[in-house]
Amino acid sequence: MDDTRDMDDPQETMSEAAFLAQLRAAFSQMPNDIPIYMFVSRARDDVFAQTNRQIVRIFRELTSKITFREYPLDHDLARKWNVTHSPTLLIAPDRYAIRWLGAPMGEEGRIFLETMMMVGMGKSHLNAESKNVLQKIDSPRAVKIFVSPTCPYCPQQALNGIQAAIERPDLISLEIVDIQANPGLADQYSAHSVPQTFANEVLIGMGAQSQELFCASLKKLEPQSVFIPEVDAELVENDVVIVGGGPAGLTAGIYAVRSGLKTAIIERDALGGQVATTPIVENYTGFSQVGGKNLVDIMVSHALQYTQIFQGEAVLDITPGNPMVVQTSRRKFHTRAVLLATGASHKHLGIPGEARFAGKGVSYCSTCDGPLFVGKNVIMVGGGNSAVTEALHLHHMGVKVTLVHRRDALRAQDVLVGHLKSAGIPILWNTEVKEILGKKSVEAALLINNQTGETTTLPVKGVFLAIGYQPAVDLAKKIGVELTAAGYIRHDRHRTNVPGVYSAGDVEGGYKQIVTASGQGAESAMAIFEDLINPYWQTRKEI
Repeated sequence: MDDTRDMDDPQETMSEAAFLAQLRAAFSQMPNDIPIYMFVSRARDDVFAQTNRQIVRIFRELTSKITFREYPLDHDLARKWNVTHSPTLLIAPDRYAIRWLGAPMGEEGRIFLETMMMVGMGKSHLNAESKNVLQKIDSPRAVKIFVSPTCPYCPQQALNGIQAAIERPDLISLEIVDIQANPGLADQYSAHSVPQTFANEVLIGMGAQSQELFCASLKKLEPQSVFIPEVDAELVENDVVIVGGGPAGLTAGIYAVRSGLKTAIIERDALGGQVATTPIVENYTGFSQVGGKNLVDIMVSHALQYTQIFQGEAVLDITPGNPMVVQTSRRKFHTRAVLLATGASHKHLGIPGEARFAGKGVSYCSTCDGPLFVGKNVIMVGGGNSAVTEALHLHHMGVKVTLVHRRDALRAQDVLVGHLKSAGIPILWNTEVKEILGKKSVEAALLINNQTGETTTLPVKGVFLAIGYQPAVDLAKKIGVELTAAGYIRHDRHRTNVPGVYSAGDVEGGYKQIVTASGQGAESAMAIFEDLINPYWQTRKEI
C-alpha cells in the first residue's frame, strides 16, 4: 500500500496554505530586514550550497524582508568577515555574529526558520533566568556547535547558541558546524558525536542542554549539569537557613522542606564539599560505583526540587533574635533556626615550600590537577581512605605516583588497600615530607625516615596531600558555639549550646563519610522541626 501523502488531498492543501499564511503574516510584522550572505568555493558547488539556495528561495517567497547575496570564497567580504569554509551562511552579519558552516538540512531546517524569525524581530526569546546569566558575561565567547542533519538532539543545542548570540551580540559569536559538510573541522575538535559545543576552544557541552544549562556553561566556560536560579532579593524570609551545601546540608534542606519549613541553603564555595573532588565513590548505598561530581549533581538536583540554594555567598555574621539575622556577602536572611553544616577543609603540612608551590605542583585534589601530571613522578602524602583513593585515581590516569605515609600501616579500608597492592603503587613507610623544593615549580621533595632519621631527596613534579581535614568552625566560634577538645562543634543530637543554632555533618567530627553526613543532615532537620513546633523551645528562645 502506498502510504505517502496525497498531494491532492484538500485537507492537506488547506493546512499548508494556512501555515504559509501564518508565516507571511509573522514576517510582515517584523521590524528588521534579514540579510543572508553565502560564500562558496569556486571549485566546490556541492549539495550543501545547492540546498542553501533552495531553502533561502522558499523563505524569500514568503517575505521581501529576506535578501540573499552569494559570493565566492575569495571575495573581499569573505576576508572582511573571516570566512574560510565553503559553503558558509552569514545571517545579518552587521548585527549578529551567526554563521552556518554547511546547510540547515534535515532536523536543522526548523531551527533555521526560527533563526529568521528571531533575527527579524530582534528578540532572543530566552527566559528571564537565562538572560540574567548571559548579562553577567563580561568577555567574548566564540561558540562552535557541531551538528548533523540526522541528529534529533542538535536542533535544541543549535537554538541555544542562536538565542545567546542574538541576546548578547556584543560578546557572543556563533558557528554552527555541519560535520558532514566539514569533516576536517570535526576531526580537528574530535567532534565525532553530536551535538558538541565549544566556547573559546573549551568543550562546554556534550549533548543537548536546557537553555539555562547552556547559558550557565557558556558563562563559566565549563560543562554545567545543574542550574541554580539566582535570586536578587536583598532580604529573604525563612524558617531555616542552612550554612553549607555538602551532603549534610543538602539532605537537611530536603527533610526540612518536606516537614513544612521554608528553607534556604547557603554555600560559599562548590556544592558537595569534599565529595565534588572525590574521583570515585564506592560505598554510598545504591551506587556500586559513582563519580563524586555525578553524585553531587544528583544530590543538588534533588534538593533544588524543594529548597532555594544560594551559591557563591559567604555568611559573614549571625545575630540572635526573633527572628535571627543571617548576613551574607550579598543579602540578609531572617530565620527561626540556623543549621551549621560547614564541613571540613584540607589539613596542611605546614612545611617550607607548601604554600609557595600551591598551584605550582602542590595539590589537594587529584581530580582537579591530576591530568597535568600524566607521565610524571609525584607523591601522595597520607594513609587514609582519601589518600589511597586519590593515589589510585592518579595511577589509573597515567601518573607515576608513590604513596608516602608516616606510619608502618595504612588506615584505609581493606578493599582500598587491596586495590593499591594490585595496582603496584609503591609505598614509603615511616616517611615524612620535611620540605618541598624547586625554583618556579615543584622539582623535588625532601623526605625523612622517622625511624632511622635518614633524609633523601626524591625528584618529583607534584606533591599531592590527603592528610585529613580541619573543621570549618570560624563562624561557630564567632557566635559562641562550644567546641570539643578536638575542635569540632559540641552538640546534643545536633543542638548546640546557642538556642536556635544546630549542626550536622563533618563539622561535628565522627566518621566523615558521605552516608553518615547525609544521615546527620536528616536528623538535624527533624530536630529543628520538633523544636520549632515545641512551645517550650519557643519560650526558651524568647527568654
